Amino acid sequence: MDEQNKQLVFSSVLLFIFFTALLTGAHVVEGSSSSSSSSSSSDQHHHHHHQNDDGRRDGSLKKLFVFGDSYADTGNNKISITRSWKFPYGVTFPGKPTGRFSDGRVFTDYIASFMGIRSPIPYRWRKIGKNLLQHGMNFAYGGTGVFDTLVPEPNMTTQIKFFDQLVVDGVYTKRDLDASIALVSVAGNDYSAYTARNGTVQGLPAFITTVVNQMSLNLKQIHGLGVKKIAVTALEPLGCLPDATAMSSYQKCNGTVNQAVGFHNLLLQQMVQKLNNETKGSPFVILDFYSAFMSVFKKQANHPATVGPETVVDFSANLIPSLYQIAIEF
Repeated sequence: MDEQNKQLVFSSVLLFIFFTALLTGAHVVEGSSSSSSSSSSSDQHHHHHHQNDDGRRDGSLKKLFVFGDSYADTGNNKISITRSWKFPYGVTFPGKPTGRFSDGRVFTDYIASFMGIRSPIPYRWRKIGKNLLQHGMNFAYGGTGVFDTLVPEPNMTTQIKFFDQLVVDGVYTKRDLDASIALVSVAGNDYSAYTARNGTVQGLPAFITTVVNQMSLNLKQIHGLGVKKIAVTALEPLGCLPDATAMSSYQKCNGTVNQAVGFHNLLLQQMVQKLNNETKGSPFVILDFYSAFMSVFKKQANHPATVGPETVVDFSANLIPSLYQIAIEF
């Protein structure tokens, strides 16, 4: 992704947080709409929020627990083996590499901003950042998936086990969990690993079904530990990412890959609907990354020289309903 599109995507996420706050009345941390000026950290503003007796700030949620991959990882991967701890990662936020797979903020940071809290501390730094445990914890590791992938880091089941142990140890109480949200970000590493291991096209639908079925078990386990609301991301159009578009000189999305993504997202939607039907309060919400990304790509295809507020709103509009649903029920 080139710098212009990266800025656009990050700007879009921040803007949808702002619009959602307008809809819900939730207090939002101030921030810029571009990644280059996003260094006005949410950390500098969170003290404006007043904590209520129920553990929330001005109607927002207090703790964020994160599971997933590089779209959400804020520093769990080992410094010695991952490029996210090297320049130019982190140049626009926080000004140096901190393990985020981005030049600036990742999705976790924006969700935390929406909630009016600091970004939760990465799991591997929990013992030296105990003062930050109050904001939740980030268990996401870049490169990981629902199952084991090509990186020697914990998959989602293991990440949930880390969380479970903290609950057992009393690090987080029932009251903490009552005022929390879980973000589950799965961005396709299971499928890139499937391809790298010479998985066949014919076997892909069955593998996708297996992935989504395991996700269902994972989501139920997180909810069973006491988290009241769980947001899970749909897959973005993987067929439009650079690896998939190289054959067309980056001019056209790979329809075959996006068709597989569409099948994953369909099964995910059906799975979440089933879980909500079986669970009091409909605690599971999908964040539709696919539609959000495609709205930006289509806008750029029709007006390649135009990057402006209208494009950002197109991206944001696809995510607002899901965030609104999360906020309004709290």
